[in-house]
Amino acid sequence: MRTGVVRLARALPKMLDPPLQQHNFGGRRPKLAVTCADIPVRYIDLLKQNCDVTVCQGTSRADILRTIAGAEGILWLTGDRLDAEALDSAGQQLKVVSTMTSGMDYVDACEFTKRAIALGHTPKVVNDPVADIAIGLMLAAARRFHEGRLKIATGEWEMRPQWMLGQDVPGSTVGIVGFGGIGQTILKRLKGFDIGRCLYTGRSRKPEADLVGASYVDLATLLRESDFVFIACPLTGETARMFNRETLALMKRSSVLINVARGGIVDQPALVEALREGTIFAAGLDVMTPEPLDTNDPLLSLPNCVVVPHLGTATQQSLLDMFAITANNVLSVLAGGPLMAPYQKG
Repeated sequence: MRTGVVRLARALPKMLDPPLQQHNFGGRRPKLAVTCADIPVRYIDLLKQNCDVTVCQGTSRADILRTIAGAEGILWLTGDRLDAEALDSAGQQLKVVSTMTSGMDYVDACEFTKRAIALGHTPKVVNDPVADIAIGLMLAAARRFHEGRLKIATGEWEMRPQWMLGQDVPGSTVGIVGFGGIGQTILKRLKGFDIGRCLYTGRSRKPEADLVGASYVDLATLLRESDFVFIACPLTGETARMFNRETLALMKRSSVLINVARGGIVDQPALVEALREGTIFAAGLDVMTPEPLDTNDPLLSLPNCVVVPHLGTATQQSLLDMFAITANNVLSVLAGGPLMAPYQKG
């Protein structure tokens, strides 16, 4: 899920309105805050039919903290740290916050529990778009799209049989680190590519994996045996820098690494080294550290690294669905109901 400010609104003239449920607020108009203005105006207008809505017009943290002061419910649409400082700025009347992300590594969930403030997010709805971009990155990295484009630009296009050979997907072994909703959807997409087998690793064995023929293994086995490795797990204290010099060295020299989770799961300097030295064949990254990535970052100088700017959920339907879930989370709680998509810390 994107962690930066959403930048999609101007490209969405044909989108439908988000399906907001009807709620009874007992004749009162709850006070809402929306932390990002880059959302279709008609979405905000729907909220304003029954609520008093303040939309943050700036992009700094100070702007956001000023905007949320006095709010009963917050639609937290950016990846800014959601912590005690933010909750203090909102005030004691705050009842509910919903993010517009699936990943919650920027949220201090314990602070919400301590204050009995409801916390929602948008899981599941991100599975399809993120899985789609994972497959795109796999193909782009394995078949050397970026490197080939560079060859064209520099006049190095050659006409010979063994030029720019890439890696094959059919018959390959695919490893998925984190077999939750996104990981499972990636495997669904891969079924059409006639892969040989799927390995996965995570905190525990998943019954869903048994149903689709995926084999549970430890991380070291997955890295040694996989031709393609997809990172689809949350960023936690346990997974931070899980992919480092030692673990990358376990991978095949012909292997491709795809990360659609969080940049912090990968030790980025170690990845740059592995790509430069041929420890692995290529990488496809939708996430990195920091975001936005510095324009001089060494990742951008590597021909065997495909980098896109955290576009995993950047589709028209995804924005519609995620905003609807975010808004309905907040509205339901303010009407005395439950969260539609509560965040449950694992």
